[in-house]
Amino acid sequence: MVAQDFKVDLNKALVFQVGHLGEAYQEWVHQPIVCKEGPRFFENEFWEFLTRTVWWAVPVIWLPVVFYSISMSVRMGHGFPEIALMVFAGIFVWTLLEYTLHRFLFHIETKSYWGNTAHYLLHGCHHKHPMDGLRLVFPPAATAVLCVPFWNLVKLISVPSVTPALFGGGLLGYVMYDCTHYYLHHGQPSSDVPRNLKKYHLNHHFRIQDKGFGITSSIWDRVFGTLPQSKAAKKDR
Repeated sequence: MVAQDFKVDLNKALVFQVGHLGEAYQEWVHQPIVCKEGPRFFENEFWEFLTRTVWWAVPVIWLPVVFYSISMSVRMGHGFPEIALMVFAGIFVWTLLEYTLHRFLFHIETKSYWGNTAHYLLHGCHHKHPMDGLRLVFPPAATAVLCVPFWNLVKLISVPSVTPALFGGGLLGYVMYDCTHYYLHHGQPSSDVPRNLKKYHLNHHFRIQDKGFGITSSIWDRVFGTLPQSKAAKKDR
């Protein structure tokens, strides 16, 4: 199904085109188009609708789930210090999951028709159109599906009374991640910490795309050796 010398038509629905690029897909998808207007994914209006998500849908939908999950552990007898520790642990686990997914799944190299198609839907679209504000946060339907294995994983490694708060902490970490990610692309930070984080993330998009996988922090890039080299350090070599 891969076509030789295939050219993508940006004026047509993209999802079922990109697979035809074959090995050329990796180069194509990492040449970003800076435009706030995103491309069309599907001809079908229903499927097209499911690909678009406003950023504020993430906290509106998932924060009530976070609070309900935490309240379950409270009702099982845990006090504030224990709950705080569980939530913090959940957020910490999320930061590692965020890094791992971004590095090993979102940046997997594909060349088959269906591999390219799946990758474009998962993350390639974001690298091709990094300023598309309606395809920046994860669609709620997809998040709901992924919550099931995450809940089961947390359930496997913790006791029943801890599971809800730990899960809630992980989900809170996800909400912080998606809102931060949107802000790094569309916000105009005035203080040093968010400004440096924005610079760090946009560096991943526009300069060194195989490093700098952390979104909410660079901690795991430092731990696992994927911290991008600065321009100044490169010039000194």
